Amino acid sequence: MPFYQFTTTQKIPVDKNEIWGFISAPQNLKEITPEYMGFNITNNIAEGLMYPGMIITYKVSPLFNVKLNWMTEITQVKDLEYFVDEQRIGPYKLWHHQHKIEAIEGGVLMTDIVTYHPPLGFLGSIANALFIKKKLKEIFDFRTLALEKRFGKF
Repeated sequence: MPFYQFTTTQKIPVDKNEIWGFISAPQNLKEITPEYMGFNITNNIAEGLMYPGMIITYKVSPLFNVKLNWMTEITQVKDLEYFVDEQRIGPYKLWHHQHKIEAIEGGVLMTDIVTYHPPLGFLGSIANALFIKKKLKEIFDFRTLALEKRFGKF
């Protein structure tokens, strides 16, 4: 069973409280997602921060403009340090996304580690090589720019 891991880091010139308040609030996900993906939360989530057990459902078009239903569960949260979301319903056989922040001189270092397993066996491996891996990088590159626009460049 092939699985893949995508890791990205970003330095942000704010303190942990400020970035945590932003990244752990589901209502901010749309701001850091490319517009062409049509990201839209579909369940009624309260304003506020994520917590273990929180379910977030949304529609998104990550590839070929095809709308997909996706459900994630926030499985772990350690305030001001990390949270983990895992796909419960969606396009992947496995999706595990760790969001970590740590204080550094002048701001924070944010690290994302996405461990995923595409569907469709060997066809999923081919799809990963051809476009899934590139699409993930594109999405996180957009997020980097969106966070720089909001919080400034390190």
